[in-house]
Amino acid sequence: MMLMPAGVKVHLALGVTDMRKGLDGLATLVQETLKKDPFSGHLFAFRGQRANMIKILFWDGTGLCLFTKRIDRGYFVWPRIAVPGDTIPLTTAQLAMLIEGIDWRHPERVWRPAKAG
Repeated sequence: MMLMPAGVKVHLALGVTDMRKGLDGLATLVQETLKKDPFSGHLFAFRGQRANMIKILFWDGTGLCLFTKRIDRGYFVWPRIAVPGDTIPLTTAQLAMLIEGIDWRHPERVWRPAKAG
């Protein structure tokens, strides 16, 4: 996974996106449909119809970058749907879980302190 500087936001695009779109198509989608700046340095995550592919678009300061992943088993967990053309924010930890195919909405905690001290 990529390292992200402090202050970078992650926007998860709701609904389904045509995975045939490349850099320019996704940047246009961010600008015109999501009403956000694709050159802000923030990350914009999109999911395909079958939920086995994601694309993440971001501006690194010198050009647009596109991270693509197709998962072999299972699917990428996405919100059912709210308003297509809208986004929800993710933390960098949630994004890391999403990319690994983990349900980022309800991660299982394996350890919890019993008492302080």
